[in-house]
Amino acid sequence: MNKTIVLLLLLTIGIISCKNSEKVINRAEITKQYYKNLDNSDYSKISEWFADSIRTIEGEHKNTYSKKEYLEILKWDAVFEPNYEILQIEQKDGIVKAKISKMDKRIFFLHEKPFVIHQIIKFQKDKIISIETDYLNFDYPTWEKNKNEILSWIDKNNPELNGFINDLTEDGGIKFLKAMELYKNN
Repeated sequence: MNKTIVLLLLLTIGIISCKNSEKVINRAEITKQYYKNLDNSDYSKISEWFADSIRTIEGEHKNTYSKKEYLEILKWDAVFEPNYEILQIEQKDGIVKAKISKMDKRIFFLHEKPFVIHQIIKFQKDKIISIETDYLNFDYPTWEKNKNEILSWIDKNNPELNGFINDLTEDGGIKFLKAMELYKNN
């Protein structure tokens, strides 16, 4: 009788433990890996953390991309050899808030210093569904001055590159780099 009670007790504890051991998702860790892979331009790993669609919010700009479309934008980003540094990160109520410093060739050329941004990353289970970005140090006058100078120069000297500024494909990124190189060597 005692063996039966002990066996039933152990079986009950085992069943309860299995139910309570549902995997707790560490979204902050997923986010850290996401930034690490962005830094390394490792898309094979990045895509596994996205839902089928991703919503981005930057100020008034709200876009929804398929996973494939968003990965294309990340390939554009990779052309500029980005460096992402996590300054702060916290997970609360299933949402990850991160403070990030980002520098790359395009940002250095147009902004002349790293972006410092807050990002709010929302999940559905263990998949990223939304990334909201707030720029903390955006220097609009410097950005606009540098952007307008290169656009004017390209329009006059290399019009075949026109449109590079809004082309968020890998080819667009390559044209952007070429435009910067031609402008700097002028």
